[in-house]
This record gives sequence, structure tokens and C-alpha cells, in this order.
Amino acid sequence: MDLSLLSIEALLPFIAVGFAAQLVDGALGMAFGVICNTLLVAVMGVPPALASQRVHVVECFTTATSGISHLLHGNVDKDLFFRLLVPGMVGGIAGAYVLTSLDAAVVKPFVLLYLTAIGFYILVRGLFYPPKIKTARVIAPLGLFGGFLDAAGGGGWGPVVTSNLLIQGADPRKVVGTVNTVEFFLTLTVSAAFIWRLGLADVAGATLGLLIGGLLAAPIGAWAAKHFPPKQMLIMVGIVLVLTSGFGVWKAWG
Repeated sequence: MDLSLLSIEALLPFIAVGFAAQLVDGALGMAFGVICNTLLVAVMGVPPALASQRVHVVECFTTATSGISHLLHGNVDKDLFFRLLVPGMVGGIAGAYVLTSLDAAVVKPFVLLYLTAIGFYILVRGLFYPPKIKTARVIAPLGLFGGFLDAAGGGGWGPVVTSNLLIQGADPRKVVGTVNTVEFFLTLTVSAAFIWRLGLADVAGATLGLLIGGLLAAPIGAWAAKHFPPKQMLIMVGIVLVLTSGFGVWKAWG
């Protein structure tokens, strides 16, 4: 591997991306993958498949820590866990296969459109926060869909699955804990699929930068979770995602 990829100059942009994404994720419990992927693809010009691969490798570490914490605190619903696990992994493998099978120049605008839609989704959720309580019914199809979009779009498992389960009326504590724990197995599966399809070339340096940034921001994100209202944070994240992804779409098709 080229050692210049590990220089501070090469790592700094990725450290900044990881820091920003983890800052928001620590405060909201979601959006690390979406924000990382949006900044990597729309702002830094990284090919979608490579960006998604990098993000998922980093998330193997962050979701492992999160999952263990939720298990220790009793935040995991076993029934919900297993109903999400297999569909999520199947969807993740399918999404990784589809993304790596398409030309990056062709798929990039569509990935950015998806990320823009996620941004609008989070924005609307923030504007109408908290959601109305209903009975949760759709679980396995949601896991399949969320896993596919997470791999193909480079993020979205948390915003898609967590938000939908909360809107359906499931226990918020159990939803966040269970979805985060399932995400560890999803990221392992998706990372393995990407490495099988793309190899390990050009991953280590960028991945290290994202991981350093994420670790630096983790304690600040935890502090922010106690001091920033979820409604305002969701609105801010939605606006940022819409603007950055929309800019990427404009560059690709403008």
C-alpha cells in the first residue's frame, strides 16, 4: 500500500468527514452512514461503491461498540432482532452486488438522488416530531428494504428502519437498541460483500481517517445528545443532506 495515503494531509479530509458524521450520529442515534456517504460522494467525488465500502468497514467498529452497549443495558428486543437480522443481511448483500455491478458514473446521480430523498425524509420527520403512535406490523420487508438501500446508497439503515418502526409505534428504547445491534451484523455482511467484489485496494487510508474522526467525535456526540432537542437536530441534518446531495446531483447532471 502507498504509505502516502497514511499521511496527515491525505487522512485529514476523511477525519473531518468521520468527525462530522459521528457528531450527528452520536446526538441522534442515526445517520453516520448517510452523512459519510453524502460527503464522500457529493463533495469529495469518491465513487459510490468505494464510498459505501469504506463507510461499512468503519461501521463494523462503531456498531460493535454500540451493540454491546445496548445489550448490556437491556435495550434489545430478541424477537425484533431476529425478524430484522436475516432480511437485513440478504438486502445488504443484494445492494452491494447491484452497486458494484454498475458503472460508477451512471449510478452516482441515482445514489445522490436517494440520499437527497433520505434528507427530505429526515427533515419531514423533524418537522412533525414526535411521530404519531401506531401498531408496528411491517418488520421483515422493512429490514430487507433497509439493508438493500444501506448497501446500495452507502447508508440509510438507521434513518429508514428506525424511523419506520418508531412511526409504527414500537418501543423507542427497544427500537434504537435492536436496530443498532442488528446493524453490526449488517455492516459485517456488507463489508465482506464489498471486499469480495472490490478487494482491499485504496481502502485502508481513507477508512483509517473516517475511524479516527468518528472516535474523536464520539464523546462530543454523546454530550450533544443530552443538550440538543431531537426536533431541531433532525431538521438541521435533513437540510444538510438535501443541500449536499442536491449539489452533487446538480454537478452530475447539470
